[in-house]
Amino acid sequence: MIPSSVSLAELRQRIDEVTRFLAATLSIANAHTVEFYTHDVWNRFMAVSPDEVLNAIGIAGHQGEQEVQKQSGFIEKLRNTFGFCQDTKRLVDAHELLRTAKAHSLPGLGVCMSRDDLLNALRRKASKQGAGTGLELEPDEFMNTKKSHEVQSMAEVVDCLAKRCGVKQESIFFKTFFCFILHLIITVSIVQVIDVGSGKGYLSSFLSLQHGLRVFGIDSSSTNTHGAQERNRKLKKFSKVYQKHRKATKGEAEHQAVSEIKGAEDGNGSQEEKLQTPDPNPIEELFLSAISLEAIQSGRASPSSLTDDERQRRKRENLERKAQSRSGVTSAVFSPLTSYITADTELRELIDELERAVLVGLHTCGDLAPSTLRMFVAKAELLAVCSVGCCYNKLSEEFEPDTQECWRGAFGFPLSQHLRRHSWFCGRNARMSACLALERVAVGHGIQMDSLFYRAVLHVILRDHYGAYKSEKRVGNVYSKAKCFVDYVRRALRKLDLDDSKLSDEDIQRYHDTYAPRWPEIHAFNLLKVTLAPCIEGLILLDRLCYLKEQDEGCFSALVQLFDPLLSPRCYAVVALKE
Repeated sequence: MIPSSVSLAELRQRIDEVTRFLAATLSIANAHTVEFYTHDVWNRFMAVSPDEVLNAIGIAGHQGEQEVQKQSGFIEKLRNTFGFCQDTKRLVDAHELLRTAKAHSLPGLGVCMSRDDLLNALRRKASKQGAGTGLELEPDEFMNTKKSHEVQSMAEVVDCLAKRCGVKQESIFFKTFFCFILHLIITVSIVQVIDVGSGKGYLSSFLSLQHGLRVFGIDSSSTNTHGAQERNRKLKKFSKVYQKHRKATKGEAEHQAVSEIKGAEDGNGSQEEKLQTPDPNPIEELFLSAISLEAIQSGRASPSSLTDDERQRRKRENLERKAQSRSGVTSAVFSPLTSYITADTELRELIDELERAVLVGLHTCGDLAPSTLRMFVAKAELLAVCSVGCCYNKLSEEFEPDTQECWRGAFGFPLSQHLRRHSWFCGRNARMSACLALERVAVGHGIQMDSLFYRAVLHVILRDHYGAYKSEKRVGNVYSKAKCFVDYVRRALRKLDLDDSKLSDEDIQRYHDTYAPRWPEIHAFNLLKVTLAPCIEGLILLDRLCYLKEQDEGCFSALVQLFDPLLSPRCYAVVALKE
């Protein structure tokens, strides 16, 4: 068994360190930017000026530690309060807060495993079966840069996990349509990978084509499922000509490849989605159309909201696809199934031939990520899991004071008994903050501060003139359409069904001019929220890892950084293997 990077006892110690830090700082993360001026947020939480915070953030990566050492006598008094005054609970030292935030993020805690170390460990233990398909696909030729990076990085890990588990495989030979001597060997497993929340099927398609894995993609959207079926048909045609034309020069060879693909179509292969890179060549466009989703997607309805007819229709479609697969009517690149996945989902009701499988999820939203881990623990046939979550704002919390009843019977946080014993919760605004991307903000690709400023001042106007402190309708997308602050306010008032004639343009502009000098406050405060984001995300992920180790500490489980955070901010995967 591969040795884990951290023991359960060490992990619980790290979790306790993070919760102590967040107990002092979560109030900042949970402060709502909309209420920044109406609730005088800056003066409630800060005993320093905005310039002090901005200067500290600006030098934190270079001389922040030296600055701390210079003030060692003063800092020592604040060591247990992370830069906050024990009496007033207000921030008195921005440098100390930044230093301790960095120390309580996942990299600072030293609990993560690198992707290279994981791959090396898996390859040392993996069996030699499974040589792949023989296709050398370049994912950046049919995906945007972000998705290409995610799929390629995760697919290699999943392939190694499958080989490590020794999943049963068989070979099927396909003769190419255009070349008499070229044969593609596509290695297919009985059931090898289950991709939950498979969405557009990028990962599923790549795992099947590049690594020769049989993949079942399960998604709650029937539109996604139907789109995946169409992609299967197109991908088979594309695979016949891809290698032949991949190295051909642009021009005549490229034109010939497009003609061959179009000739192989039966007239129903219209493009569904354009490539998200400049000037794609026709081959790339056709391949993207094969793996991309229809432009209009249906919402993801929970089982409780489905009609009886819809449930029966989904069941019939799944049974038909399984019957076709068994009879050889279709030879799908991967098999798409429609189902709403929870921890209680019976996979054998969806997949008859399920024997030994690897469970994966790439950026599974909200509670789907913890449900994936619960399913892995409960199902003996699931031998490994690789789960990358996202959308922490949609995560349900068991101990949040104003939490709603969880209809699915299980909350997404906390998972571990260690945090459940302490009834720990983060709060929705803190979970929203956890979605912020510190690495991107550090290089200048951050949140729109002007939009936040406009929204906060709008809230003052709503309070002063409309007696409204909360609005049911979202106005976040109004900013992108507005020409100026006055136009923004009028658009927002109309969207809220409020009479904007009560205010003249001069009245509205006066609010802007009054609060403009305080713009640095909202800027500095939100940058502090960004610095806390990795700590909140870290606690959520440590809780998931702790849950797995509580089930069986002897089995391998780890947090692994799979992606470059500049390209993909939700870059950590929970990876586990059973004996």
